[in-house]
Amino acid sequence: MRKIALVLSGGGARGISHIGAIKALEEFGVKPDIISGTSAGAFVGALIAYGYTSDEIFEMILKTRFSSYLRFGFSSLGLLKIDRVEEILKKYIPENSFESLKIPLIVTATDLHAGEEVTFRKGELGKVVLASCCLPGIFKPLHWQGRDLIDGAIFNNLPVAPVEKEADYIIGIHCNPLLFSKPSSHMHQITYRSIRMAMRQKAKASLDRCDLLIEAPELSTFNTFDFRKAQKLYDIGYKYTRELLAEKRIAF
Repeated sequence: MRKIALVLSGGGARGISHIGAIKALEEFGVKPDIISGTSAGAFVGALIAYGYTSDEIFEMILKTRFSSYLRFGFSSLGLLKIDRVEEILKKYIPENSFESLKIPLIVTATDLHAGEEVTFRKGELGKVVLASCCLPGIFKPLHWQGRDLIDGAIFNNLPVAPVEKEADYIIGIHCNPLLFSKPSSHMHQITYRSIRMAMRQKAKASLDRCDLLIEAPELSTFNTFDFRKAQKLYDIGYKYTRELLAEKRIAF
């Protein structure tokens, strides 16, 4: 039996679509042997690795008002502080450690000063997942183990490399598609789109190395903080993945 790796991208609220996609994979009998994630993908990946089902995780998301866990930082390093989000993870994974997970998990973050990817797979879990979610300019970097860490998606928004040598089949779920039919007209839209284009280009090599890439085009119309659209995001991930698996007729 081949060893399956599940790789989950970042994407803020769009990461909720991961849960729908995983629900479809569960229905097709797919269970990962190892998980690699960054940012929102690390958060979802940690819950899956602990043993929660997609249904249970989506229920958690619906019950959680993420905005209430974010607070203004009023700092030159970021507008918001993300540290209280750790409370959510510790609520559902009270052991707060990689060692408590039923499926091995690798979390990718970025070392702000060294300018390099950093991966974690043992020790304390919550701080590492938070670090991986610290989008620069929005959240203050998280200082951990002598490093100032920010969003792992900056260097690689689909961290395939950490699991390549440990799996026979790689399923990548990327929730940051780009469509080029709608031109941007406002400065913030242009800046946001430019960042997404750069991140996608850096992730291209990882996208190409997936044996199965799940990337729902409809997600391109949602933004990083669309948490109130959780049901729509979940439904898109689920429907697209179901249709993709049925079309490709992949036997796992």
